[in-house]
Amino acid sequence: QVQLVESGGGLVQPGGSLRLSCIASRSISSIDGMAWYRQAPGKQREVVAALTSGGTPVYADSVKGRFTISRDTAKNMVYLQMNSLKPEDTAVYYCNAQQAEGAVVYNYWGQGTQVTVSS
Repeated sequence: QVQLVESGGGLVQPGGSLRLSCIASRSISSIDGMAWYRQAPGKQREVVAALTSGGTPVYADSVKGRFTISRDTAKNMVYLQMNSLKPEDTAVYYCNAQQAEGAVVYNYWGQGTQVTVSS
């Protein structure tokens, strides 16, 4: 199992920046995949950015060129740098870890952090 805790959310004006952080309870080097998801009111949770176990980033089209996912394996941290924020980025952002055990894939979630983009 792995516990995840997010931080860094808040209120920011359109065009501004925020950096979200996620700390894992164990080594992220041993976790198959790490990702950031978001869920806006009345909408389904969607993946924003993900890192494979090898560190390759993947982004949703809506955030390409604006968001950057990264990790610090020494600190067991995953980050989401968000630039040029738009009102439509407003959502609760969740850190996710995926771990395969045989044929079963387990998903672990943090408690979420609110990001509000508004003037």
